[in-house]
Amino acid sequence: MAGSTGVDASAGVTLSGWPHVAQSIATILTTRIGARVMRRDFGSDLMSLVDAPISDRVVLAMFVAAATALNRWEPRFSLDRVAIAAAGAEGGILLVLSGTYFPRGHLGDFNVQEDAQTRVVVSQ
Repeated sequence: MAGSTGVDASAGVTLSGWPHVAQSIATILTTRIGARVMRRDFGSDLMSLVDAPISDRVVLAMFVAAATALNRWEPRFSLDRVAIAAAGAEGGILLVLSGTYFPRGHLGDFNVQEDAQTRVVVSQ
């Protein structure tokens, strides 16, 4: 099965399969829109919401920001559920994202799928 392969951002080793997608999800959600010079529209609005006081409206906006960004930038993952597992007094949050992993989704092939979950720490 031809999946995607990349480099682990922290260890510099080869990364493939679900771990590669989980890293991609974290990169998408923690990159501010406008931060990438040659791809200004890449990222999510999540980073602009991290320091906001937690309210129902802000939580909903966080979920929408995550879903919108992943729908646009990560074809190998379809988000089904977002939960805030922890929120720190300094503004950091821990998101748990659950959904469907499509190993060949980047090629437009959605026949093979499996349930997947990842955690993403979002902080300033």
